[in-house]
Amino acid sequence: MRARLAIFKSQQAVELRDVKLTNKPSAMLAASPKGTVPILVVSTSHIIEESLDVMLWSLGQSDPDNLLLRSVVELSDQLAFIDIYDREFKPCIERYKCAKRYHETNLEDCRNDCEVYIQDLERRLSEHAFVMGAEESLADIAILPFIRQFAKVERQWYVKSSYHNVKRWLNNYLQSALFNKVMAPHPIWEDGNEPVIFSGKSGSN
Repeated sequence: MRARLAIFKSQQAVELRDVKLTNKPSAMLAASPKGTVPILVVSTSHIIEESLDVMLWSLGQSDPDNLLLRSVVELSDQLAFIDIYDREFKPCIERYKCAKRYHETNLEDCRNDCEVYIQDLERRLSEHAFVMGAEESLADIAILPFIRQFAKVERQWYVKSSYHNVKRWLNNYLQSALFNKVMAPHPIWEDGNEPVIFSGKSGSN
């Protein structure tokens, strides 16, 4: 999701290939033998295999909304914030999801572990509209998929929770035309299919 958001925001045009990870195409494995998504093939000698790296590449090409917050916030500060969510919060969410799925007895403990990060986000969003300040940034769209996952684990609990600013922030994304465009489903790619061009430029498919 976050790789697509950054590509869309940067108005780069790429050929989009939705795949089933249970039936990985040979072309995908040839480009990236580790077989995970996303994969961005810039050229035969330049393959990007991590979502955050795809985001940075995209916005490095074009950043019309100034998501990198040049001259406002150091990029290193954004990357340090994102790293906490990638390295610490994501494993907490995985444990929380597993506890819910398998009806484990430690569900509340797993939720509490996640809430440490949600509480920090709530505090930030009580001070300004976005994660790093008054303007949307790379950090917002980088952590968006994780917060969306958290909200879905115990939906009724989340709706009733006191995280009003987090809910406002998340709903602004989930109810936006941008989100619907970025997350629109596409047919599973097969060799020989007509290319699906994905871009934030007006008039692109």
